[in-house]
Amino acid sequence: MSTTSHTDPVPTTARGAALRARRGVRAQLGNWGEDVAVEHLEALGWQIVARNWACDRGEIDIVALEPGTPHTLVFVEVKCRSGLGYGDPLESITVAKQRKLHELALAWLTSHQGSVPRVRIDAVGVVRRQGAEPRIDHVRGIGR
Repeated sequence: MSTTSHTDPVPTTARGAALRARRGVRAQLGNWGEDVAVEHLEALGWQIVARNWACDRGEIDIVALEPGTPHTLVFVEVKCRSGLGYGDPLESITVAKQRKLHELALAWLTSHQGSVPRVRIDAVGVVRRQGAEPRIDHVRGIGR
């Protein structure tokens, strides 16, 4: 069941909205990073289908349609950090996490009717830099 949050015009599940709201102060950076990633994707002409879609197996940060012929449905994992002291944000996407993302993508596809010509999993890393624009790294097709 999809609902629309009053602060976010993109559909999200009630469970996804609850998970996002339950996050503490530490997760504000993550929420900001997801917002930056959405702006990045929209600037590329992508259509955001869902944010923070969740099921009993976990959560998908962003589901989007990449324009082109044919359209590609992309599941996007977003990682954000305030610096590089603990490494690049994308380094935290392990092989186990990639497997989990594939499982979640399958769950999303199973729960939504319709055909999708192409599917892909991407990662967006965002580094918040004091007094500067965020650094955005977008990697297409992780875990192939």
